[in-house]
Amino acid sequence: VQLVESGGGSVQAGDSLTLSCAASGRTFSDLIMGWSRQAPGKERETVGYITRDGMRSYYPNSVKGRFTISRDNVKNTVYLKMNSLKPEDTAIYYCAAALRLGSEFNYWGQGTLVTVSS
Repeated sequence: VQLVESGGGSVQAGDSLTLSCAASGRTFSDLIMGWSRQAPGKERETVGYITRDGMRSYYPNSVKGRFTISRDNVKNTVYLKMNSLKPEDTAIYYCAAALRLGSEFNYWGQGTLVTVSS
């Protein structure tokens, strides 16, 4: 599975940004899709995932209410819409895919940098 992220950049606190991830190499609707991030000096954190049919999603408290994951199973693309961005959201954001719900991610993208300035 190949995952290619796009949409990162530099924004101001309070702004919104949407990341995209195009997947190939496997039937997209077979994959649980998610996003993780890693800030400098910190461990990688999952910021959400979405089920195969797009009907359910999960978010940690750190982003709940601000981030939304969606997917388009025709375009083989998953999105991460980030609202009300904070400086602490600054990180490299990775698209990821899992073969089973509840398991660790099996595949990772190369990452895209999001920088939020105050």
